[in-house]
Amino acid sequence: MMFSVPRDQIAPRVADLIALMDLGEAAGTIVADYSAGMTKKVALACALVHAPRLLVLDEPFESVDPVSAANIEDVLRSYTSSGGTIIISSHSMDLVQRMCDHVAVIAAGRVLAAGTVDEVRAGESLQDRFLSLVGGRHTSEGPQWLRQS
Repeated sequence: MMFSVPRDQIAPRVADLIALMDLGEAAGTIVADYSAGMTKKVALACALVHAPRLLVLDEPFESVDPVSAANIEDVLRSYTSSGGTIIISSHSMDLVQRMCDHVAVIAAGRVLAAGTVDEVRAGESLQDRFLSLVGGRHTSEGPQWLRQS
């Protein structure tokens, strides 16, 4: 048994996840030799192998190519539509706005806003709302020498 998965189900699940994550060509390669994006996909496959009801993902699309990102997004949507829950930590407000139904903006260990995406956005883009809550944005255009052609 592995994480309560009967031994006879492990190999078929691993094969399914290798195909799902497009890792077939690299299946015989040592994971240490994988790219950052491939390592991210392996980590997600490892998290999914025992079909948990809750996933906690930190920047799940970081370093992942656009095709793999779209495939992973489809997998995660299917997972949540079947009753799974995902908590995503991400700095990509576009991703959060597109994929999440509830959001919390956390800075320095404090929750600055929480609720549905629309509640937290409060009529702004999630990016703009995040910036207004967290602060720290530079208001200048940078040094003059940087704007010269």
